[in-house]
Amino acid sequence: MIRPKMAFGLMQILFLSFALSGCGYTTRSMISSQYKTIHIKQFINRIDLTMEGDSYNKYKIYKPTLETDITKSVIDRFLFDGNLKPVKEENADLVLKGELVEFRRDPLRTENDEVQEYRVNIVVNLGLWDTKTEQLVWQENNFTGDYTYYPYSSSLPGIASYKKSDDQAVNEAVTDLSRRIVERTVEQW
Repeated sequence: MIRPKMAFGLMQILFLSFALSGCGYTTRSMISSQYKTIHIKQFINRIDLTMEGDSYNKYKIYKPTLETDITKSVIDRFLFDGNLKPVKEENADLVLKGELVEFRRDPLRTENDEVQEYRVNIVVNLGLWDTKTEQLVWQENNFTGDYTYYPYSSSLPGIASYKKSDDQAVNEAVTDLSRRIVERTVEQW
């Protein structure tokens, strides 16, 4: 017969061994160890500003130098992440190419014909290339970063601390996009 103190000690040892063994979670990258560096090419602006307006396109807008802001943000995010080091193209194991294809600000909530809430969407096409084999590792079209916000003009009660300017909202959407791009790149392909 097992004594209560002995049983309690065995339970502690079992619990401690399970806790220390972990659950398979890791903070390491899922990418192959052969890849250490990446070059992020300047994003290209492919937004067609000459399209005729219709009900779908009336919320399409353009922000000058947005493609440059995206490129800088993605580089900064790779530096922050630390799994792949951004380098010049001739020294890179991987090259990330991107195209800005859409920038939208859609109204989500209106009150008395006044927009109370918007969502900014930034849509890009992406391709990741292995420089040694010159093979496409992965490609993803219509990859989106977004941000929902209340404009300063919003009259909804209790949201004063959540109000943002259009520029602040675009910056948040760029940050969201760059975070998603880095996650997509360092996760298992």
